[in-house]
Amino acid sequence: MFSSLRGRIIVIAAVLAVCGWYLYNNGVSLGLDLQGGMHLVLEVEDTEGTMTPESRADATDRALKIIRTRIDEFGVEEPIIQKAGQDRIIVELAGIQDEERAKDILRQTAFLQFYLVQSGQEYQAFRNALPRMDRAVLQAFGEDAAGAAPEDQDTETVEQLLFGDTVAAPADTGQADTAAVPTRPSRRPLTAQLLESGQDGQLLVEERDYERVAEWLQHPQVERAIPRGATLRWGQEPQGQGGQLYRPLWVLEDRPFLRGEELENAQPGKEQQFNETIVSFELSRRGGRIFERVTGENIGELIAIVLDQEVVSAPVIRSRIGAQGQIQMGQAPLEEANDLALVLRAGALPAPLRIMEERTVGPSLGSDSVSQGQLAGMVGLVLVVFVMIGYYRVAGVLAVGALAVYVMLVLGGLAAFGANLTLPGIAGLILSVGMAVDANVLIFERIREELNAGRVPRTAADEGFKHAMSAIVDSNLTTLLTALILFQFGTGPVQGFAVTLSIGIVASFFSAVYVTRTFFLLYLDRKSATDPISI
Repeated sequence: MFSSLRGRIIVIAAVLAVCGWYLYNNGVSLGLDLQGGMHLVLEVEDTEGTMTPESRADATDRALKIIRTRIDEFGVEEPIIQKAGQDRIIVELAGIQDEERAKDILRQTAFLQFYLVQSGQEYQAFRNALPRMDRAVLQAFGEDAAGAAPEDQDTETVEQLLFGDTVAAPADTGQADTAAVPTRPSRRPLTAQLLESGQDGQLLVEERDYERVAEWLQHPQVERAIPRGATLRWGQEPQGQGGQLYRPLWVLEDRPFLRGEELENAQPGKEQQFNETIVSFELSRRGGRIFERVTGENIGELIAIVLDQEVVSAPVIRSRIGAQGQIQMGQAPLEEANDLALVLRAGALPAPLRIMEERTVGPSLGSDSVSQGQLAGMVGLVLVVFVMIGYYRVAGVLAVGALAVYVMLVLGGLAAFGANLTLPGIAGLILSVGMAVDANVLIFERIREELNAGRVPRTAADEGFKHAMSAIVDSNLTTLLTALILFQFGTGPVQGFAVTLSIGIVASFFSAVYVTRTFFLLYLDRKSATDPISI
């Protein structure tokens, strides 16, 4: 069937129909350099310097899977996510609009933990340790820490004699509960910065002093002065009080009672009563049992939900909670809740990621590349058509018809495989056009040789295709192997070139050997065996 003229026409029509179907349904996606978008190179960050090459490679592999899940849920079409070397990940997002949001989603570790907030005697033990922490700050930072607070007053006030180091804040803020505002003697730098919120387990630091106090608390000497059984975590967002911004500092138990590995689902939403943004989560069966036991034993206490070492919310435990709960996000936009739910569903990264390289392609640059690529392709095709028809006459017209089929095959192949058409891909497409034409040139020259040797046109055509076949197979096969090697070991634009070139080689071989010969058979079928042919 495939060797008869009717069978050949049916095969070509079927192939064109399949390509047309894929083009109609999928279309050809443009790559980063044509559509515009973002190119990132990420690297696993070893913050503690303890990773071996093997563990670093393993962390990169796990991060690759999590990033792929996050990007798929983010909704970017045809992203490129691949490993480069042992510890780097390349991410290409074509057509991305909100670049900062995408980077935040990629970099966020999403390490979720649940802690109990200290209260009562435990919290008082931390308060009693503040003088020791003050001395540690002074030893570590010297006069820089002492000078961070206002100068001592020359004489103690009556309030200081009676009530110690703090006086009540003026009650002119219109709020029922106001934080106590300490005087700031220079020899108690840390105590002077930590304001009581009126709630056990929570202290407040003025937002302008947040970075300095955070630096003090991270020093090893100060960390050793913190009482055993306690750990400190900053709030994720500052909160307003009395017309000023304060950063919450939470005093938590030193170990979480539950981690994010037990989380099975997370969805954004709005709380109906107060219209606050929330993220509802669902725990596994084991996580639900732990959560239910701990909350049942600590009704009335605070539970801190910690994401990436920062407290997202700290609700009061009002009743026993099972496998479902909520993360309260106040008046945050629903988009933030959606992003948080996305990264929680995808899971936590095994280690933080650092952006090593960032490249952005604007839509205007992409459209210019498309225009230039189209111009180059059209000029190349017009020159090929002009040369083929001018030199080979009717045979050249048949070759141009086969070339049109070839273009349809390439575009359909790109749509079928979901491959992105990139600027290097256009170069590969034009190169494969040249190879398709080269195959036709080999065939036509062999047919001419047979005609010059006195063969009749039908026999000359058969012999020409037969003798040119070995050279065509060799050239196409070696180029295809080269393209496969480029795809295996290349990255980004190199892979785009390799994919388009590979599809183009297969299409050019089919069009030159099968389609062109079918057109020749149609042409010869209308002529007698002895009529000359124009070639």
